[in-house]
Amino acid sequence: MSEDQKRVLEQQLWNIANTLRGKMNADEFRDYILGFIFYKYLSEKMEIFANDILKQDKIKFREITPKTAQANDFLEAIKEEALEKLGYFLRPEELFTEVAKRGMGNNEDIDQFDESKTNFILEDLQKILTNIQLSTMGTESEEDFDNLFEDMDLNSTKLGKTPEARNTIIAKVLTHLDKIDFKLENTELDVLGDAYEYLIGQFASGAGKKAGEFYTPQEVSKILAKIVTTGKQKLKSVYDPTCGSGSLLLRVAREVKDVAMFYGQEMNRTTYNLARMNMILHGVHYRQFDIKQEDTLEYPQHIDDLPFEAIVANPPFSAKWSANPIFTSDDRFSQYGKLAPASKADFAFVQHMIYHLAENGTMAIVLPHGALFRGGAEQHIRKFLIENKNYLDAVIGLPEKIFFGTDIPTCIMVFKKCRENPKDVVFIDASQHFAKGTQNYLRQEDINKIINTYQNRITEDKYSFVASLEQIRENDYNLNIPRYVDTFEEEEEIDLDAVSNKLVDLEKDIKTTESEIAKFCKELNISTPF
Repeated sequence: MSEDQKRVLEQQLWNIANTLRGKMNADEFRDYILGFIFYKYLSEKMEIFANDILKQDKIKFREITPKTAQANDFLEAIKEEALEKLGYFLRPEELFTEVAKRGMGNNEDIDQFDESKTNFILEDLQKILTNIQLSTMGTESEEDFDNLFEDMDLNSTKLGKTPEARNTIIAKVLTHLDKIDFKLENTELDVLGDAYEYLIGQFASGAGKKAGEFYTPQEVSKILAKIVTTGKQKLKSVYDPTCGSGSLLLRVAREVKDVAMFYGQEMNRTTYNLARMNMILHGVHYRQFDIKQEDTLEYPQHIDDLPFEAIVANPPFSAKWSANPIFTSDDRFSQYGKLAPASKADFAFVQHMIYHLAENGTMAIVLPHGALFRGGAEQHIRKFLIENKNYLDAVIGLPEKIFFGTDIPTCIMVFKKCRENPKDVVFIDASQHFAKGTQNYLRQEDINKIINTYQNRITEDKYSFVASLEQIRENDYNLNIPRYVDTFEEEEEIDLDAVSNKLVDLEKDIKTTESEIAKFCKELNISTPF
């Protein structure tokens, strides 16, 4: 699929999404449209899988009805295989296309939808979405499908004041979506995954401050992903303790040939559902991801899992946490001697991630600039990480206004337990290298420059500097980038003699002009203004 075709598809999906919008805000109608797309994906995946099994019987899955000979035998055999391989099961009459057709009713033109000609499908559809989850009960995939569609209340008045109005709008959306080919049979393409990412980005741009809960801009995700995969083709595991919609985890997977296992934790229930959908939509098998829902700092869910080879995160900036004294005996924090302040959890996330990092691993975390230079407990933790552990590998300053919902400039801190360059830390000031817009963004050349500078540890005037540990020590573990990368621009020297001569000439010009004005005033018989 060409880039132009992808853009057409993305625009089609965005137009369909806006059919639902009405009076809903971005994060509300997001849950419906992404849920319907996910249902369509599950249906098409189910049909392709079942048709492959039924090839030898020369029958199509959708053709199986209660009247079909051995219908129950066919369905039971397919269900058993589907639960093992796909993790869920749908009956032929529950497929997306069949429901869309029933909803269309006797309407011939989708743009001239007559409510009286539609069939009522709301109850059926709600049951089907529930049945998808119920089909997994008692199986390995149960946790991964549990309450996935809980944010799709088809009886919400936000969809329409009456059941008939709600039915019409949903039937329209399903019919529009049914006409789009996601090309799932072509396993080389990830058309739907890319389109899903596009929609998540679009919703983030309209969600204001809430966007930070579920989305990291793609260009920042690329930087984090490229950093933690440097020198690697395969990863045993990747982990994001504040995984949002899961986009950052999936971005890491694009930088290597294979990721054996994805781990993540997300506090927001709706966003947690979105992350699981996103994983499945991108073809990640249910056995290959373990996404949990809970507060990462207070109730870590992966504490007993093996250390992770790659860790990425874009945690909420300067979030509050309990900083409960009980955590001083928690293995994640105990060795530091101090906890991150309750008002700013930035370094609590750093400590949590380092605890989970494998000896051969790399972690990259996005933080507000204040984390680089604030004093107190944070300075104490910085000193411990640099002086006692020597884990800090790089500090990268990013431009302002590149994250949704905040204008503040941010940075990326990179940590490794076994550093290839243990005697220095590379500082990069990329804050002036971006394209301006309503939302500023990093261009591909900006991303390439950051990654090249990091990987080759280049010192470049006014852009980067490789600082020795001694220099960081001299700065009392203050990591503020301007202390290491000199971006001061000298002002052009002023020629005072030239300025003086110019003033003399101006004075002569003024006197000449005043003389002329006085002459005209005399001729007009009026007083001069001088």
